[in-house]
Amino acid sequence: MKQKREDVRNVAIIAHVDHGKTTLVDELLKQSGVFRENQEVAERVMDSNDIERERGITILSKNTAVMYKDTKINIIDTPGHADFGGEVERVLKMVNGVILVVDAFEGAMPQTKFVLRKALELKLPVIVCINKIDRPEARPNEVIDEVLELFLDLEASDEQLDCPFVFASAKAGTATLDLDTPGQNMIPLFETILDYIPAPQGDPDTGTQVLISTIDYNEYVGRIGVGKVDNGSIRVNQEVMLMNHHDPEKQKKVKVSKLYEFDGLNKVEVQSAEIGSIVAISGIADIHIGDTLCDLNDPQPLPFQKISEPTIAMHFIVNDSPLAGQEGKYITSRHLRDRLYRELNTDVSLRVEDTETTEAFKVSGRGELHLSVLIENMRREGYEFAVSKAEVLYHTDEKGHKLEPMEQVYVDVPEEFSGTVIEKLSQRKGELRNMGAASGGYTRLEFSIPSRGLIGYRGEFMTDTKGNGIMNSVFDGYGPYKGDIQYRKQGSLIAFEAGEAITYGLYNAQERGTLFIGPGDKVYSGMVVGQNGKAEDIEINVCKKKQLTNTRSSSADEALRLTPPKVLSLEQALEFIDTDELLEVTPTSLRIRKKILDPTLRKRAGMKK
Repeated sequence: MKQKREDVRNVAIIAHVDHGKTTLVDELLKQSGVFRENQEVAERVMDSNDIERERGITILSKNTAVMYKDTKINIIDTPGHADFGGEVERVLKMVNGVILVVDAFEGAMPQTKFVLRKALELKLPVIVCINKIDRPEARPNEVIDEVLELFLDLEASDEQLDCPFVFASAKAGTATLDLDTPGQNMIPLFETILDYIPAPQGDPDTGTQVLISTIDYNEYVGRIGVGKVDNGSIRVNQEVMLMNHHDPEKQKKVKVSKLYEFDGLNKVEVQSAEIGSIVAISGIADIHIGDTLCDLNDPQPLPFQKISEPTIAMHFIVNDSPLAGQEGKYITSRHLRDRLYRELNTDVSLRVEDTETTEAFKVSGRGELHLSVLIENMRREGYEFAVSKAEVLYHTDEKGHKLEPMEQVYVDVPEEFSGTVIEKLSQRKGELRNMGAASGGYTRLEFSIPSRGLIGYRGEFMTDTKGNGIMNSVFDGYGPYKGDIQYRKQGSLIAFEAGEAITYGLYNAQERGTLFIGPGDKVYSGMVVGQNGKAEDIEINVCKKKQLTNTRSSSADEALRLTPPKVLSLEQALEFIDTDELLEVTPTSLRIRKKILDPTLRKRAGMKK
């Protein structure tokens, strides 16, 4: 017999990047009394890892819980970037409704559509929270219409269309149901959650069923499975059957050694949990996303969302440059291999494969951002390695035709730049599907483009639009191969010999193009030290000293003026490298180099091509 559990609500917060999900969760935590009166609380407390804080993005979905009027509200903060879409799809399986956060100025954006579609397909009720209503240029009434149009586009049901709107300023910590009365606190939002999000249902008297939706990893206890109790109950020391709906052969008897529920930002140990509770379970080594913990007498696994396939791959290679091993702590192939396979514990959209050589591993992910976050994490932990240019993963259909991943790209740019953007994206095999006016004098362009056409384009896009453009992309399935694309118009400036770069040598080199290094930087033969103004690669000597004679004083050198070098960030360097180059990554430096360092062998390889 199915029963409702009235003292629990499970909701996910979904939105486009930067519309204020994480800040909203902060306020809900503060106002429900999770923190003590005098406790110091960091901003965006849910974004716990360093990269999330620095970039202001959420990468992993996080669980938290607040108490409001004797009801426990489990809240899951989800990522907004399409690269982490795999996280969002699975999380929605744990909840009974979603809060859609929309910026009162920007309105409905591409990712809003992406995450909302998933929620509507699962028949989840939606509360729309229009955030940032205190922005000077906010236009909440127009945004309401945009959101309702989006619902109609996505074929929402009548009940879903009849959704409540809450107007909030997460920063100020206020919410209101009526634009004319200013909000005092977050109570209107709490009340709307209780009224509108249904209580979880399940049968408390049947066998246990817990579907694992996320995996956490901890060095002391190993893998921790997080999921919702769908039916029955679960308790510590209970023996259960570990099964998987998509893998019928997986059947294993395991024991629940520890059970936790969420309370505020902490996990609290409990002895047992009932239907509707979101729990974390440790002590099961072989637990994976999509597994169900079932009753021994009547084991029935639950179906779940298949994890989205990766679309792009890179090779992670042991660093073999002349400067290898000087800056990193972990440099061998065994270190690299262990670390990459350990990442699979928590990141399900990632794939790692061994290659023919023990020195290289093929790592596939959902997009450039997905892989660059992994690279950044590893270099902070003291790893040193090299990576190749990102390549897309092709499929073939039944007739043997080559298929490639496609993206839908939405670009908002000031009118005067739209011509340049259309021209550049057309060269990269993009097709213009739609063109219209966006808010604030901007033009909105809609393209269908192969994923590889976007590799290395973002930096160029920012330059072309003088930093005023906004570009978003959503994965759009596989389509027929569109033909070759030329990535880079300019060649590289390559160092000719090993040593330290000297002002005199750099002064002569800078006439050829843009330099990436300054005086005193270590270089080696085959290292890329800059970008040539023309299409071909040139070798230059940046270690060249000026000859001293008796007639010239050595101080005449000081008059040489160097243009400051262009220091590339990790993303820019990954975009810049070409197919015959590698990026050498260490905890303190990023160096671009040719795959073949020896100039003679490099020329031979070029001629063979």
